[in-house]
Amino acid sequence: MMAPEFPAPSREALAALLDWYVANEVDVAIDEAPVNRLVPRPPEEAAQPAEPRALPPMAEPPSPQPMIATAMSPEADALAARDAAARAGTLAELRDIVANFEGCALRTTAKSLVFAEGNPSARVMLVGDPPGRDEDLQGEVFAGPAGQLLDRMLAAIGLRRADVYMAPIVPWRPPGNRALTPQESAVCRPFIERQVTLVDPDFLICLGATAARELLQTSEAILRLRGQWRPYVTGQREIQAMATLPPSLLLLQPLQKRLVWRDLLALKAALSGNSMTKT
Repeated sequence: MMAPEFPAPSREALAALLDWYVANEVDVAIDEAPVNRLVPRPPEEAAQPAEPRALPPMAEPPSPQPMIATAMSPEADALAARDAAARAGTLAELRDIVANFEGCALRTTAKSLVFAEGNPSARVMLVGDPPGRDEDLQGEVFAGPAGQLLDRMLAAIGLRRADVYMAPIVPWRPPGNRALTPQESAVCRPFIERQVTLVDPDFLICLGATAARELLQTSEAILRLRGQWRPYVTGQREIQAMATLPPSLLLLQPLQKRLVWRDLLALKAALSGNSMTKT
C-alpha cells in the first residue's frame, strides 16, 4: 500500500508556523533535516564483513600554526577585549571595535548588535540588563513594551531619551534570555566600562540586577541594593552610581513601581538646578 500524499503547506500555514516559532523564542536550528521521533526505527541489518579496501596514502601532517589569541582561552578573550576597548578614543571607534570583536560567542547567536542610544554628552547614563527579544530584533536599546515604560518613567521626572545616554551591559542578546556565563561577563565588561569612561556622566543608573552586579561589583540582591548612591570610578574621576529595578520587571510586578519612583525622585533631586548637558 502506497503512503498517502499530503499537499504542500500553504504560505499562510508556513507564516503561522514561523510566527509560532518567534512567539516561543525558537531561534536556533537543531538539525539540518527533520526527524520523526514517533515512527519506530527499522531493525538494524546484520553487519556484513566489508571487503578489504586499500587505504589512500597518508598526507604529510600540516606544520603547527600559531593559535589566534581569542581562541586560546576565556582569559585570553577577556585580555583581548580589554586591550581592544582601551584603544577606543571615541564612542564611534568603540562601536566599530565591538562590532568586529570575535572573542564572544554571544555575537554568533544574536541577530543584532545593541550598542547604545541617546546623548553622549548627557550627565545621566543608564545601563540596562542584557538585550531581550525586542532589542535583538530591532537593534535598539530598551525596545518594545519595556522601552515604552522607560520613556514614561523618564518623562515623570522631566527627561527624554535624548536627555540621557543608554546602553545594555552586554551588546548581544544571550540565547533565550539566559543568564550570562562568567566568561561572557569577563569578556564584555571592558566594553561597557570603556563606554562609561568615554561618556563620563555625573550619574550612572544601573537598571537591573545584572547591570548592577557587573558595574558595581556586588552580589547584593537588587531589592536591597536599589536606591543607594555609591561611588563609581570612571577612569577619569569618581561619580555617583545607583541601582534600581528594570522596566521589564515592573511589567511583571507593577507594585514595585513605587520603589522605582523613589529612585527616580532621588535622581531628579541630584539633578535639580543643573542643566542636563555637561559643560
